[in-house]
Amino acid sequence: MKIIKVHDFRKTNASLLFESGASIKDVAQRLGHKSIKTTTDVYVKVTKAKQDETAEQFAKYMAF
Repeated sequence: MKIIKVHDFRKTNASLLFESGASIKDVAQRLGHKSIKTTTDVYVKVTKAKQDETAEQFAKYMAF
């Protein structure tokens, strides 16, 4: 069984906030980061659901 660290909850929270529609800037501010680079490089993982949503949005935009 994998050991879950407290820090893993911050990462999950960041990813879920982003997936729910919060901007990277909003997520960074909520986590107390001075730079969004820390947020994007360490915390936010783009989930499969978010990838699919992005692909759908692009298809609609291109009228496929």
